[in-house]
This record gives sequence, C-alpha cells and structure tokens, in this order.
Amino acid sequence: MAIRALLEDALSEPSIGRTDRFSWHATPVGIAAVWCSDSSPSTPPFEDALKEGLEVGLDLSREEREFHQVSQGLVLLFHS
Repeated sequence: MAIRALLEDALSEPSIGRTDRFSWHATPVGIAAVWCSDSSPSTPPFEDALKEGLEVGLDLSREEREFHQVSQGLVLLFHS
C-alpha cells in the first residue's frame, strides 16, 4: 500500500492530540502532524511542529521528516 493511502486511512481514526496548529495522529508509518491553521504555510512548518509536539508529549527532534499533501490537507510526517 502506498504511503499516501496509509496516511489517509490512519487520519480517519481519532487523533492522539491537538495543538494550536496541528492535529496529531499515530500512523503505521510514523507520527503525523496535520496542519489545521486557516493560513497555508509557504514552506512545511517543521519547526512549529517540533515545538507543538512537545505540548502533547512528543519529542520528534531526532526523527526523519517529510511532508505530504493528502485529502485531509498538509501532513508533516515524523518517522525513524
């Protein structure tokens, strides 16, 4: 199954937390931060996600990072 399909399936499940700009989800491919702010960022806001992740108990500073655009919006993916 392609990573996009895995993300979209996982994002239909309840989130594991919510911060000012992100909804947080545990997925089969890593931790997904779904952008929830009204304004679209010009570049993927990884630094914002790292700061807000700490608010929900997630230290993602050492994880690999990538971003995806799915039907639910911009997803920042953190994985090992």
